[in-house]
Amino acid sequence: MKISATIITFNEERNVARVIESLRCCDEILVLDSGSNDRTVEIATKLGARVIEASWHGYAAQKNIAAKLATHDWILSLDADESLSEALEAEIWQIKKSGPKFDGYTVPRLAQYLGRWILHSGWHPDRKVRLFDRRKANWIGEFVHESVRVDGSVGHLKSNLLHFTCNSLSEHLRTMDSYTTLAAQEMVCGKKNLGFSKLLFDPPWTFFRTYVLKLGFLDGAEGLAIAYMAAFYNFVKYMKARHMSPGRKS
Repeated sequence: MKISATIITFNEERNVARVIESLRCCDEILVLDSGSNDRTVEIATKLGARVIEASWHGYAAQKNIAAKLATHDWILSLDADESLSEALEAEIWQIKKSGPKFDGYTVPRLAQYLGRWILHSGWHPDRKVRLFDRRKANWIGEFVHESVRVDGSVGHLKSNLLHFTCNSLSEHLRTMDSYTTLAAQEMVCGKKNLGFSKLLFDPPWTFFRTYVLKLGFLDGAEGLAIAYMAAFYNFVKYMKARHMSPGRKS
């Protein structure tokens, strides 16, 4: 069993070395870059990754392109702001040694937010399929929140994939602006309910669900920030969608 790691990048000089250096269990590291103008390509190349440049086609499409260009059929797909924990790397080594028993594997993600590891707030375990046989799986999702669909059996690894999210609230707000636009476009295309009641009630319900029901209060001040930002995300998403909708009523 040989594994190709695939990473899509755009201006990821802050993160790309960390993710590449965590991939010792992989037989190839392929970086698909969409026009970075920082040191991303230089750093990835120096660390031994095979770098291919391609124009941007959307998250799912870009990751499918990377998987198609990989040398090996088994794909370990990571984002640039992620990395394998040592325990997860050991699990993957064991799969390589014994041979895969499934067509794809989920991993739990452990996120670091504002310097704190988040164990609640609906952020953990946040399981995602990241190791898969490309002959049996592909990325889906036209706009945002892409995921891997496996046409076969799925196993579950125990150890965490580390996710290094925002270092500051300013960074979170910048990311949110981009993601809420994509989410709003998805809502409009899917003809989702954009009534005023959704705008009024969804944000406070999101805060309550995140902070209380999902135990965000146990994540300290960072948990409070996550709950507020999740509520604000929903508010901005609905407002953008209402303004994008051709049949919008004021």
